[in-house]
This record gives sequence, structure tokens and C-alpha cells, in this order.
Amino acid sequence: MKRLLKLIVGATKDENFMHVIENIEVLVSKALSIFMVIVILVAIVDLGVFLVKELFTTPYGTFNTTLFKIFGLFLNVLIALEILENITGYLRKHVFQVELVIGTSLIAVARKIIILDLEKVSGIDIIGLGIAILALSISYLIIRSSNSKNTH
Repeated sequence: MKRLLKLIVGATKDENFMHVIENIEVLVSKALSIFMVIVILVAIVDLGVFLVKELFTTPYGTFNTTLFKIFGLFLNVLIALEILENITGYLRKHVFQVELVIGTSLIAVARKIIILDLEKVSGIDIIGLGIAILALSISYLIIRSSNSKNTH
């Protein structure tokens, strides 16, 4: 009983506890990486199936309307790759790379704008997306400039 109590007390010391937490973070990050690779592969298959289907079944002259859907699917894969890069970057350095996260967010908002159906969206939604892009762009500029100052 004394030995068990000593083991519990030793495991709850700050440095031991933090070591356990770091190991859990690494395991979770590795699991997320594996799941993200699966998501990317499924998204590529989905894109391929959609492309083949649309190329061979779309009547002449209407391909432009499906072009935006294709762009959206391409950007889905790109966003998934960026998220995977965020996860693997965390695994390498054990630090979230804010510049990469903001870049991924910019791609996601750009995807939303590209696939946006202007006939179904209100003006306030477009203004909100514009403000989001402006805020993300300014954030990206600030982070990028501070990173470049730190490396010189």
C-alpha cells in the first residue's frame, strides 16, 4: 500500500505530470495526422470521381457552372493538406505555427468566396467575409513581419 501511494505521489509531481501530458499530446497529434491522411485520400477520390462524372456527363456549354464546384473540391484538398502541415509542424516543433494557421484560414475563406452563389447570399454575408479576409490578412502581415524580424 505504501508503495502504491509513493507511486501515485511520484506520478503527480509537476515534471512527471507534464511528461505524461506531452506524451498524450504527441499521441493525439499522430492520430490526427493519420486521420487527416485518410481524409485527404478520400477527398482526392471524391474529386476524381466528380471530375470524371462531370467531364463525361455534362452537356456542352454548361461546364462553367460546375467549374466552381471543381475549384471548391480542389481547395478542400489543399485545405486538408495545410491542416496536415499544421499537425506535422506541431509534431516537429511542439509549437503551433500561427502563420501557417492564418494562411490555412485565408485559404478556407477564399474557398468560401470562390464557391459562393451570389444570388443566394445577402450583402451582410459578403461584408462579413470581406472583414474576415481583411482581419486575417492584417494578422498574417503582422505575424510574418514579426517572424522576419526575429530571424534577422
